[in-house]
Amino acid sequence: MVKVTYDPQDDKKRCEWCLKDELYVKYHDEEWGEVCHDDRALFENLILETFQAGLSWHTILKKREGFRLAFDNFDPNRIAGYGEKEIEILVANPAIIRHRGKIEAAINNAQRFLEIQKEFDSFDKYIWQFTDYKTWHIPVKTWADVQPKTPQSDAMSKDLKKRGFKFVGSTTCMAYMEAVGMVSDHFHDCWKA
Repeated sequence: MVKVTYDPQDDKKRCEWCLKDELYVKYHDEEWGEVCHDDRALFENLILETFQAGLSWHTILKKREGFRLAFDNFDPNRIAGYGEKEIEILVANPAIIRHRGKIEAAINNAQRFLEIQKEFDSFDKYIWQFTDYKTWHIPVKTWADVQPKTPQSDAMSKDLKKRGFKFVGSTTCMAYMEAVGMVSDHFHDCWKA
C-alpha cells in the first residue's frame, strides 16, 4: 500500500486503514479516537455509523458534508420531527445515502436519543457507561488484533436496541466507540497510539 500523508512534509506513522487518501488521513489525525463528550457530536457520529452499516466508512466520510446539510447539522430535535415530506426529500438527495430504511431509522434514533437525554440529563452520561466512563485501550500490532466487536459493544448494542434504536448492531457500536474515543485501538506504531 502506498503511504498517503495529510501533510507532505510529515513522516508520521499512521494506522494502515487511513492511508487511502488525504480525507481519511485528516479524519484519522484530527477526529478518530478523540474523546468526545459533546451530545451533538455524539449524535452525529451515531447517525453516520448507522448509515455506514454495510458500506465503507470512506463512503460516509465523502458524503459527510451532504449529510450535515440534509440533516439540519444533526440537530436531534429537528430530525425527531421529520415526517413523510422530509423523508421524500432525503430519499431524493444524491448528497447522502438514499436508503429509506436508514433515513427512517435516523428519525427514530433521534427520538430515542432525546428520550435518553431526558432520562440521563445527557446522552454522554448514558453512552460512556459502556466503558466505565473511560477510554478502553486495545493493543493492536497487526490486523489480527483488530476487534470488530467486544463484550462492551455487545452490551451497548443490546441496550440501544432495547430502547428502540435501529441499525445499531455490535459491529456498528464498536465502530462508534472507536470514533468517539471510548475505545483506543490505533496500531502500536501509529503516532496517535
